[in-house]
Amino acid sequence: MLGPETELKISFGYQCNGIEDISCKSINGYKILPYFPRTSSFSCLSGAAVSANATLANTNICNGVIGEEILPSLDSPKSFRKIPSSPSLSKLDILSSSLHSSFSNLSCSPSTQSDMFDYDACMVSAPCKSEGFLNAMEVQVAGGAAGEDRVQAVCSEENGWLFCGIYDGFNGRDAADFLACTLYDTIISYFNMLYFDLESDSIKASNSLDLGGSSQYELDERQSRSQKSFSYAVLDSLQRALNQVENDFLYMVEQEMEDRPDLVSVGSCVLLALLHGENLYTLNLGDSRAVLATCSMDGGMSGKERRMKAIQLTDIHTVDNEAERAQLLAGHPDDPKAIVAGKVKGKLKVTCAFGVGYLKKKILNDALMGILRVRDLISPPYISIQPSLNVHRISSSDQFAIVASDGLFDFFSNDEAVELAESYILSNPFGDPAKFLVEQLIARAADSAGFSTEELMNVPAGRRRKYHDDVTVIVIILGMNQRTSKASTCI
Repeated sequence: MLGPETELKISFGYQCNGIEDISCKSINGYKILPYFPRTSSFSCLSGAAVSANATLANTNICNGVIGEEILPSLDSPKSFRKIPSSPSLSKLDILSSSLHSSFSNLSCSPSTQSDMFDYDACMVSAPCKSEGFLNAMEVQVAGGAAGEDRVQAVCSEENGWLFCGIYDGFNGRDAADFLACTLYDTIISYFNMLYFDLESDSIKASNSLDLGGSSQYELDERQSRSQKSFSYAVLDSLQRALNQVENDFLYMVEQEMEDRPDLVSVGSCVLLALLHGENLYTLNLGDSRAVLATCSMDGGMSGKERRMKAIQLTDIHTVDNEAERAQLLAGHPDDPKAIVAGKVKGKLKVTCAFGVGYLKKKILNDALMGILRVRDLISPPYISIQPSLNVHRISSSDQFAIVASDGLFDFFSNDEAVELAESYILSNPFGDPAKFLVEQLIARAADSAGFSTEELMNVPAGRRRKYHDDVTVIVIILGMNQRTSKASTCI
């Protein structure tokens, strides 16, 4: 539907080689998805995005170092490419020249969350490439930008794992840029520490880690206590890495807010998906969403009553969520204006987000002038950095996962998105379901506005935000019979 001349900013694919039979089969006349023996995490991945927001060509964060020097080396829109493990960590040393103190102080800013492990949280040196959890000599990377959205996908052929991150920025692109160039490497550093704890057999089960109401992880008879502890430790590492990058970002904002007071209002939602073995880990902060498509046999094993069921793996952190609303009000009992006009302090609908320092620290709020400043900031922080965490053990019934920013779900319910993706995959086993979902969204947005698709896509970015948000979608088809050996571009 959309040609290469349109503003479909990102479209990338990663397809497995060596699959002998990928044709769709039928059971009792019902067409089913291609079967892949579950010997690894996924068979293919596709990603697509379209922009709606106008955004600056370059970010000035850290004196332009991130936008001009680091991000271009990480972003490779429309393709996967092999790069050495941890590509950007060594480059981040150049940030020290733009700050009033050394990068070691920036990267070792104190973390205030979980105390599951006792170790130094410095992120200065690149991790060892020869050993460590989620480490590899070479990885395949794709990523890019669409409006204020940023997306990353990283996979390792030799170790069989996949990492996906969607950063839905708002009030500017700086926070999403910062996440795109620092979060993955920070996660790898924490996982390396986890590996050494694993080697020394020092991982302990923890009851302090809040998995949220969406946890799908259950310890079955085949799993040991140490395996369960390891899964909890992975989630703890993801959360610690997020807290670390948040501390680094807000520290940097404080250093630069005199020259760039707008940085105090810049933020981003964060959605991470990590496939490792039979486990699908998710971390969510904000209103992006991960949805699992799993096969349900309501009418027995005949297949006649087979249907695809959508399971949401992540919580939604907005004031429209009654639980989130109640928690926010309970946390600020002395502030009758914690929620104004359906927004936190009249500013944001999300209750959890990365950045947005003016709703977290009084000193950052004071940097704003006039109506931009939040009046009566009685008891900050009002926006939380506590993510929802989940680990789902993949079964033979699980078919694919949709990982997307909230723009997709402005137009489609979970069930509708799963139904559309399933229908497309059945007809196009080597196609790009993420791009198809974006195309269907554009068609629906155009119809709602009374435009043709072409007319809507010709509306300039910024003005088009009236009709749809920036949208980023990743579809991960689960299971495969041979490790991925070749990257392919789907445009």
